Amino acid sequence: MSGLRLGTTSLPSASLGPVNPLPPLTGAPQLHANVEAADLDDEMRTNLEHGRVASLLPYLLQDRYDRTLTPRDHRVAVLENDRVRAEFLLDLGGRLRSLVDLSSGRELLYANPAFQPANLALREAWFAGGVEWNIGIRGHTPLTCSPVFAARVEGPGGVPVLRMWEYERIREVVYQVDCWLPDGSPALVVAIRVVNPNDHAVPMYWWSNIAVPESEDVRVLAPGDAAWRFDETATVGMVALPVADGTDRTYPAASPGAADYFVRLDLGHRPWVAAVDGSGFGLVQSSTPELRGRKLFVWGGGTGGRHWQEWLSPLGGRYLEIQAGLLRTQLEHVAMPARAEWSWVETYGAIQTDREVVHGGNWEAAREAVERSLLESVPDAWLADRRREAAELSGQPPAELLHVGSGWGALERRNRGDEHGFARAATPFPAHSLGPEQAAWVELLDTGRLPPVHPSAPPSSYLVAPAWADRLEDSPADDWLTWLHRGVVRHHAGDIDGATAAWQRSVDAAPNAWALRNLAVVADDAAASDLLRRAVALAPDQPALLTELLESLLGDNRAAEALEAVTAAPAEVREDPLVRFLEARAAAETGAVERAEHVLAEVTMPWVREGSRSVDDLWYRLEAARIARRRGVAIDDALLAEVRRTAALPYAYDFRMSAGPPAEAGP
Repeated sequence: MSGLRLGTTSLPSASLGPVNPLPPLTGAPQLHANVEAADLDDEMRTNLEHGRVASLLPYLLQDRYDRTLTPRDHRVAVLENDRVRAEFLLDLGGRLRSLVDLSSGRELLYANPAFQPANLALREAWFAGGVEWNIGIRGHTPLTCSPVFAARVEGPGGVPVLRMWEYERIREVVYQVDCWLPDGSPALVVAIRVVNPNDHAVPMYWWSNIAVPESEDVRVLAPGDAAWRFDETATVGMVALPVADGTDRTYPAASPGAADYFVRLDLGHRPWVAAVDGSGFGLVQSSTPELRGRKLFVWGGGTGGRHWQEWLSPLGGRYLEIQAGLLRTQLEHVAMPARAEWSWVETYGAIQTDREVVHGGNWEAAREAVERSLLESVPDAWLADRRREAAELSGQPPAELLHVGSGWGALERRNRGDEHGFARAATPFPAHSLGPEQAAWVELLDTGRLPPVHPSAPPSSYLVAPAWADRLEDSPADDWLTWLHRGVVRHHAGDIDGATAAWQRSVDAAPNAWALRNLAVVADDAAASDLLRRAVALAPDQPALLTELLESLLGDNRAAEALEAVTAAPAEVREDPLVRFLEARAAAETGAVERAEHVLAEVTMPWVREGSRSVDDLWYRLEAARIARRRGVAIDDALLAEVRRTAALPYAYDFRMSAGPPAEAGP
């Protein structure tokens, strides 16, 4: 019999920390910018340009996590039948953390033994492992480290269904994930439904991101003989599978550098992707035809790739990712019509194949062997039955609420009323889910005004959708907070002059760090630094403000002033990891090499971004300063180029995504 239970799982975990209170007015990651459109058809070219966002508002960044692991309990929901056990992290985006094949006792996913956030998601905090449900915007979902709603639904024949759902605030859509294990089933069934409740089309994106263990003998297979490759060069090009550039790319451990491979799936096959080890055993994911894309991601064998694996899995373990998405590549968005509902079904389960065939030299025979095993365990007729069950379940109300997500869906229901899809019985947003982040907006709805707040306190949340912008503009209020929010919604709409005027009105109404900081975002370099100085003086306890000041001063070649700002900061703010790193940069640029080396040797770097070169740039500059001192010369571009060409970058500072030259030996 299948069962569903709630529980906790204890993991060594870093602290996620509070959100960054500063609204991310600009700087949304454009991971598909600068793509050279080669080997692309018209549909793909259109989708590549569609759906870009200017900022991540209304979300705030989750960038205050650390790298100190302590035991913490995480809320989980567990589905189990006599063949499979699945565990979901309800406070972390509903991540499918673990999928165990009970017949063999083997874990099918990469179940990270620690929770260690790192700077890879749209809101920065992301952790490796399991299956992640990515919606709305290209990248790791804004909800990946946030709680979701969860409930028990009465499934077919009394089988319990775990339903998870949330409101995605950028695209303003509702999504639900129904998961169940039919009695005796070797595969987990996952039924996805995305609802656009708006009267206009929205760009849409979905990729199910599946982490599986990596080893030398693991091969990734999918029904196709070519793939679009995307790597650190930010270009897309077609390559053959399995062998490209003399290397069999279907063995991820052999890849020299990080890369995405989006398989060009053969028509006439059920979409699937599998990772199979040397014994022929592994995980296979399949779906109904709506999920057109399959992808392999590898960190590669370079020192940067190895370092990233260890950075994300501090207790050990290596993984690769196989993924399934709505479109052929992960670089695309597609228009979802007004009031539309899209749905599909996925399966996740163990597969056992003939190891000689699946690892043999005949690529077509290897793929056929996997597909044959898949269809034996999850036949087409069986999947069609699950599709019908999913359709029947999709509108069924929960029998029991198990976990509460954010209050944003409840707020939106209160704003829009029941006629716009927020009263769906299947995905309720109860009033009791409203919390402190929504309190000011509830008051705006009820009274037409935001509540009075002392200007020393940053707003806990922002809203930028047109309906909320209209409410802010129509409010009779003339206080600092209302003008601050008016500036944010105007800036988000592209009205920079209007935003600037609003933020100045906010400062005039009551001097506050938050409007001064926003004015700095739209000011020129010199003025920005001065505005940020004033902001820091009003809120000296905010590391985020100080880091923006330091970055502004460094960008304006005022490194000595940056060091003065660090020295003047409160002790606890000076100890912030990013503040310390920027202190090291400033020290290096002023010639205080010993100070820079001392700080760099001590600082942890939880904030380091995938693809960023800031860490190795600093180390190379320090190495150039050491060489310049020995030679009695000044640092110039020629010396920096020489150092990059000849010096061995220490392993601790190597986060490069390409294979690159070898670093000094590391663990």
